[in-house]
Amino acid sequence: MRKIQTTLFLAAAGAIMAGGIAGCKTKAAGNAASSDAAEKVYVAPGKYDEFYNVVSGGFNGQMSIYGIPSGRMFRIIPVFSQHPENGYGFSEESKAMLNTSHGFVPWDDLHHIALSTTNGEHDGRWAFGNANNTPRIGRVSLSTFRTEEIIEIPNSAGNHSSPFITENTEYVVAGTRFSVPVGNQTDVPISTYKENFKGTVSFIAVDPKTGRLSIDFQLLLPGINFDLARAGKGASKDWFFFSCYNSEKANTLLEVNASAKDKDFIMAVNWKKAQEYARAGKGKKVPVTYAHNVLNEKTHTATSTIEKEVLVLDPKELQDVVYLMPCPKSPHGCDTDPSGEYIIGSGKLAAVIPVFSFAKIQQAIAGRNYDGNYDGIPVLKYESVLHGEVQKPGLGPLHTEFDGKGNAYTSFFVSSEIVKWDIKTLKVLDRVPTYYSIGHLCVPGGPTKKPWGKYVIAYNKITKDRYLPTGPELTQSAQLYDISGEKMKLLLDFPTVGEPHYAEAIPASLIMKNSQKIYKIEENQHPYATLGDNAVKVERKGKEVHVYMTAVRSHFTPDNIEGVQLGDAVYFHVTNVEQDWDVPHGFAVKGANNAEILIMPGETQTLKWQPDRTGVFPIYCTDFCSALHQEMSGYVRVSPAGSNVPLTWGTGKKEPAADATVKK
Repeated sequence: MRKIQTTLFLAAAGAIMAGGIAGCKTKAAGNAASSDAAEKVYVAPGKYDEFYNVVSGGFNGQMSIYGIPSGRMFRIIPVFSQHPENGYGFSEESKAMLNTSHGFVPWDDLHHIALSTTNGEHDGRWAFGNANNTPRIGRVSLSTFRTEEIIEIPNSAGNHSSPFITENTEYVVAGTRFSVPVGNQTDVPISTYKENFKGTVSFIAVDPKTGRLSIDFQLLLPGINFDLARAGKGASKDWFFFSCYNSEKANTLLEVNASAKDKDFIMAVNWKKAQEYARAGKGKKVPVTYAHNVLNEKTHTATSTIEKEVLVLDPKELQDVVYLMPCPKSPHGCDTDPSGEYIIGSGKLAAVIPVFSFAKIQQAIAGRNYDGNYDGIPVLKYESVLHGEVQKPGLGPLHTEFDGKGNAYTSFFVSSEIVKWDIKTLKVLDRVPTYYSIGHLCVPGGPTKKPWGKYVIAYNKITKDRYLPTGPELTQSAQLYDISGEKMKLLLDFPTVGEPHYAEAIPASLIMKNSQKIYKIEENQHPYATLGDNAVKVERKGKEVHVYMTAVRSHFTPDNIEGVQLGDAVYFHVTNVEQDWDVPHGFAVKGANNAEILIMPGETQTLKWQPDRTGVFPIYCTDFCSALHQEMSGYVRVSPAGSNVPLTWGTGKKEPAADATVKK
């Protein structure tokens, strides 16, 4: 019966969604914006946006940076995907960033980001992102807007419930989306899911000064699916809360079989207690293989290390670490309010929003107010931990953020709306339509102890008639709403790249002051750096030719190279000797089968080229740098293997020396 009910619910929800989209006319939707909307989002020429909006890129494996309130996109930051715009993952220096235990993996699915916090407030240091497909966590510097580190997650399959952070960024967590067999016996029948499949949650320590990541310990958990998570705050800061689904442990047709029960779980983890057990040696060191990739900003080069061990804790063997709380039907979002007292679980197939009380959770644990156990994990009684339920809020609740004024904002996928409600009284205060089928939403500072409020941004899954059509695939859509008053007001639609999932917004003042403008040339420790024209050279090392090259407005030194032979691998080590902000130089060679490289002022980057034919090949700057940008070019001559053409190079030589291979 429950399976039939679930199917009917999904069918009805789909009909409502389809009807809602079809019934929304462009004109009517446009009129939803207030008359002063344009004034509120207008940022005058030469002025700055109030907030940076750091947005996940979904299936493009990247992050994007937008300004709020303007909605202008400033930058795409490659994290888990190669990016030909700047050579990330193509240059010799950056290839190691995409190394994994499976080898070089040049793509991933980046669903969520998290911005570092101190005392529960944004501090503007780092952004973390998750790789959902090949489980990894990436760390981006918010001073350079570059990926500085990527660590692979062992014993995981589908890294969705991440990269959420503790109050002082002590840990980044990573929960597995798909439970799988772990340990020595992984070749088992899929039908033995209930017996052999396990989930894990990894606690990745963050060095407070450098941000350097390391896997501190993992929790071995029942074979359920972890969706999203949030750390506690204030009184609950030593705890983490995770949404869990598929408590049925289904392994096929999950849309029905993993939605059979009326309730799944919110998992509460006392990470401080788990840390104590780890320090006391209570865990078990397990052999694994995973990659840890780090960018050195002094050498501008990434290195990859393969790690071989991880510490695993089993909560069934330890006390006071993990508890489960029943949560209505397939919870997706799991969020904690700014005070840390209230934990909101969003059962996406539920008709209510449950709000749990941290104080009641502690009382229930102390009183052992259990409703049995699930795979050895205590299950707390629903009524004993519940603050209350938001009644009839909408269809398909997903995610909740907060404005710091006692209000919560929840996205509803099926009914395509944002609903504002009071955290304590649980009363619905306002609702606005979104266009269409909202997923995540973002309030500036919304997941922190100190939200700035002012706006809420909807990240919608379906665009339909909001923009000019671009064939079968349309742009993704974000919408900006004013929440400064009692009622939410639509201000702006703006397109986004990739498939945005989660995003966080942070005051521009916290980042701008630390923004790096150049790399000091005297601090360049790259082994192939060329710090001036007097150091330029071209060397042959067997079948390798290394070109030590400088770039400055508006020429390369050298810009004429001869003596390369077919079969050689040519390494162009290009140093941008500029020391002026916003003067990068690009470098490309005709016939290269990788990408350009983009070199920042004071930086060295390397492009590897293996010519596949003889001839003369242009090299040129790809990034506009001056009025003579077009003239910033040169030539490389490739001769047959075994040729007697000497290896020569130079810039400004009007009459290159003739050689015996040229017929007169």
